Amino acid sequence: MKIRTFQDATAMGEAAAAQGAEAIRQALAKQGRISIIVATGASQFETLKALVKAPGIDWSKVTVFHLDEYVGLPESHDASFRKYLRERFVNLLPARPEFIPVDGDAKDLHAELERLSSLISRATIEVCFAGIGENSHLAFNDPPADFETARPYIVVDLDDACRRQQFGEGWFLTMDDVPKQAVSMSIREIMRSKKIILSVPDQRKAAAVKGAVEGPVTPHCPASVVQGHADCTLYLDQASASGLSRPPERG
Repeated sequence: MKIRTFQDATAMGEAAAAQGAEAIRQALAKQGRISIIVATGASQFETLKALVKAPGIDWSKVTVFHLDEYVGLPESHDASFRKYLRERFVNLLPARPEFIPVDGDAKDLHAELERLSSLISRATIEVCFAGIGENSHLAFNDPPADFETARPYIVVDLDDACRRQQFGEGWFLTMDDVPKQAVSMSIREIMRSKKIILSVPDQRKAAAVKGAVEGPVTPHCPASVVQGHADCTLYLDQASASGLSRPPERG
């Protein structure tokens, strides 16, 4: 795992987007069409803001998967990740990619999981943009995460720490409004990505970052699994890096 720190979240996001954009350009030049994963949440604001402006990418030749969505939440809800990605990413691109949304309020959720799993199983993911939760989750794989399942998309229960984070970030009016389940890309599916770029700003993520970087690889700290990935870069700001024992590379 490579670790890079920056003065603030804006510089962090711009650097993460630059690395991801270059990987996308190189893959498109070699293959003609590629697939990526794009994440949501407050941690991704600056990364996506920079990524949509990246030059030299024919987005019409990119398939975009996303990581997770709340069970039972319609896309019209402000907290919907489908809504988030359309408004903050897909609709802002100069050319429309193929977007594969997670329909969390599908009438037949099992069929939706099968649809998503079938599509991503046939794809090679060149770049996965993601973050780390306050409880160290990857996607919505809260601790203790399932490191063993080979199913690409699964239904997971959201723990209290995860639900408090979603409420604290302002996505829901009350804690009772935060769903208790979500559809999530599994840990093994995320790890199948050729390159993982993690954008993790803010002091409230410092403990999770420390566990992911310096702790043992354990389902009780889901993000620690990326220690075993061949090409993962963790982008931090000064606040999120503050708990690390050794200062990581700057810029």
